Amino acid sequence: MSSPLTPNHVAQAMMRLRGVVHHTPVLTSQALNQEVGAQIFFKCENFQRVGAFKFRGAYNAIAQLTAEQKQKGVVTHSSGNHAQGVALAAALQGVRAVVVMPPDAPAIKRAATAAYGAEIVTVPAVEREKTSAALAHDHGYTLIHPYDNPAVIAGQGTAAWEFFEEIGPLDELLVPVGGGGLVSGAALATAALCPTCRVVGVEPATGDDAGRSWRAGEIIALEHLPQTIADGARTRFIGHHNLAVMRQYVADMTVATDDEIRLALNWLWGRLKIVVEPTAALPLAALLAGRVAHGRRVGVLLSGGNVDLAAG
Repeated sequence: MSSPLTPNHVAQAMMRLRGVVHHTPVLTSQALNQEVGAQIFFKCENFQRVGAFKFRGAYNAIAQLTAEQKQKGVVTHSSGNHAQGVALAAALQGVRAVVVMPPDAPAIKRAATAAYGAEIVTVPAVEREKTSAALAHDHGYTLIHPYDNPAVIAGQGTAAWEFFEEIGPLDELLVPVGGGGLVSGAALATAALCPTCRVVGVEPATGDDAGRSWRAGEIIALEHLPQTIADGARTRFIGHHNLAVMRQYVADMTVATDDEIRLALNWLWGRLKIVVEPTAALPLAALLAGRVAHGRRVGVLLSGGNVDLAAG
């Protein structure tokens, strides 16, 4: 299984996105370094536009549409961060956006998506893909898939590209995994800038479809949406493009439990004084639980910070 995507696609996305995305900060913690016996670097995409890395892929995808496609508009389905990314990226480029969301999408993400000017269509989570495909067919919208889209993947990879440009080589790069957009993009960037670095994906223990698929070499779907506090990783299956890249460039896959995620969230707040969403805490959760064999320099991609604190 090989992918038509190459590291050069991420390099091209970097050129499109410079001056558009925020160059997000990298934080460190001496206390954590001492605890795990390595230098840990956090790439803070919670400070990205819309509060998550998803803006990168959405903007890169919409930027490559033809004038006719832009005139007709775009549609996507998402529980939140990709929804916001598409909404803002479309608004910045004068494109109409329709977003299909489930009724249980976090209120903070739904409100932000609407504020950026997108039209929201609410359907049960299991009907999101079918509904967005039907809207694309009926209205001529271009479907911007949240993760199984080459332009989206390349855009997401720019987060890792920036990371390596700033801090240099790493032994491991730990990445949260839902549909596989970030980990596949990050793996492509790693192949270009630090080919000796091991890319490790981390997903919820109750939703390990990506790990199963990566090991089997074919997409293995979960029967039901996983129950986890990591709402950004609540997916039943990963994408075909994502799996192809992961099989080629990802070194390992592991998991973290909800309790481990909560511990990591508390650690990030207590030590780094930053708020991230549960999905973003997956890599640190696995690291603190001792599930990741690591070298001396370890990078952690904190994917986003859109958490509804009022929801408890």
